[in-house]
Amino acid sequence: MPVKKNVGQEGCRRAVIYVDHRENGSGIADMLSCLSADVRLKQLLVGDYVCSGRVCVERKSVNDFLASIFNQRIFGQLQALSEAFEKPVLIIEGDPGQLFSQRKIHANAIRGMLTAIAVDFGIPIIWTRDAEETAAQVFWIANREQLLEKKGPSIRPGQKARSVQRIQEYVVAGLPSVNSKLSRRLLKEFRSVRAVFNADEEKLMRVDKIGREKARRICELLNCEYSGSG
Repeated sequence: MPVKKNVGQEGCRRAVIYVDHRENGSGIADMLSCLSADVRLKQLLVGDYVCSGRVCVERKSVNDFLASIFNQRIFGQLQALSEAFEKPVLIIEGDPGQLFSQRKIHANAIRGMLTAIAVDFGIPIIWTRDAEETAAQVFWIANREQLLEKKGPSIRPGQKARSVQRIQEYVVAGLPSVNSKLSRRLLKEFRSVRAVFNADEEKLMRVDKIGREKARRICELLNCEYSGSG
């Protein structure tokens, strides 16, 4: 008789962890498999690791975390995470000592963001040293949820599902200096994500709170040629 995917060779039930396909390069998915998790790569709309129907983990390196503060993308991500899951978790991976030295972001802005995450969004923050420790933490969360608390794995869109409108707001909030509130203003003005992206500086400046400099930065990003590899 074939062994079920979420049951180990010795008959022990294994926790199922859905991993966003963009996280595959981190090596954490392989580490989770080595820890005996049933890893399933998916294109997740929200978060990086779904540990149960109510818990999803967003992973950020220290540098990624700071970059998301700088461009304000983190607001849209946290809002989407808290709307889609009852118990979202943020893992920040790396040396906490580098938090105030990596980028030219005022220390109070960083402290304010950490406070907003914990107090306003109600999302706990877990620090890990490296990818190996992140994998161990995600594995433990999934095991606790599924094997101890009996909360089954799920990526059903039914639980606090994100609407098309929320997805649109999330995408536009990824633009430089655009938070979730400004994202909604842009979409209200232009009616679609494509129209926002196609707007020139003058049209963008018709939206309240978008001045010349912010409009220039948005257009510069949208028109900049991608230079990544692989």
